[in-house]
Amino acid sequence: MRKPILSVIAALSLLTACHSGGSKTETQRLSEADQKLIQSAKTFFSTLPEAKDPSTPLALLGKKLYYDESFSANGKMSCNTCHPIYNYGVDNEPTSPGHDGTRGTRNSPTTLNAYVHSVQFWDGRSPDLADQAKGPVLNPVEMGLKTGDDVVAILKKSDEYQEMFKKAFPDEANPLTFDHFAQAIAEFEGTLATPAAFDDFLNGAIGSLNDEQKQGLGLFIETGCIACHTGPGLGGTMMQRFGLVHGPYWELTGSQLHDEGKFTVSGDENDKNVFKSPSLRNIAKTGPYFHDGSVKSLEEAIRIMAYTQLGKELKPEEIEKIAAFFQSLTGKIPEHAL
Repeated sequence: MRKPILSVIAALSLLTACHSGGSKTETQRLSEADQKLIQSAKTFFSTLPEAKDPSTPLALLGKKLYYDESFSANGKMSCNTCHPIYNYGVDNEPTSPGHDGTRGTRNSPTTLNAYVHSVQFWDGRSPDLADQAKGPVLNPVEMGLKTGDDVVAILKKSDEYQEMFKKAFPDEANPLTFDHFAQAIAEFEGTLATPAAFDDFLNGAIGSLNDEQKQGLGLFIETGCIACHTGPGLGGTMMQRFGLVHGPYWELTGSQLHDEGKFTVSGDENDKNVFKSPSLRNIAKTGPYFHDGSVKSLEEAIRIMAYTQLGKELKPEEIEKIAAFFQSLTGKIPEHAL
């Protein structure tokens, strides 16, 4: 009886060893091509950094403010109007209508994963989310309030907000300010992380991407897209000229407005047609594309970017594979934010 028992123990020990050293075992089973691909990917990309805690008083206040339509000239618009979280933080419009129906001139980018960006807005004029949060509410075309004092006046009418601000800013003599309003929204947006299959891949789960997606990732790197789209967001950390190799960009995108990007803020000739390189997280869900939403198709956007920025003409099958890779960047919308 002793030999069968020992055999069972040995088998269980082997099974346990496989589970406890799963990542090592999986690495040993990878093909040479897969090993090179994941090593290359880790050179240019990283998983999303830890998001903010959504249960804090500050984040809970920010969530309420994000959804509140009171902070608009018509009483019908909130941050969520143009950046609906249930729809990956975008309205899928080329440009969004404001409080009186007038449309802005730039596409409303997603708020999901925006906490990993180095600057905010297409022209990079805001250094962080708190500064950005002040913009739309006071923009005459967007939410249409006049001053930060208007925001505070609305807040003071609510006993609930007064209590929530006290909890969120317990050490402040005057917690109810426009700066704190923006800080709270920024805190909530800092919770909007959407980890995806690509994060699992970077953590060693090679099977998280199918063969076409892995080929697309390889093409994405080899083509040179990583010149601008790197880091945890695969973009969002660089300002770059649109039409770097071939331009002007509007001849390829069909843009009606010849927006000169950062130049409109800085006045520096070197900033003409310079825009923030967007994050590619959830890119398959956030069209239409570019700063003016001028291109509907993700495949067409890939083709244009390869040509304008890198001077390369991709084959249709290459574009399809890169688009397939982009599907692996689609994450799950955080339930706490809905």
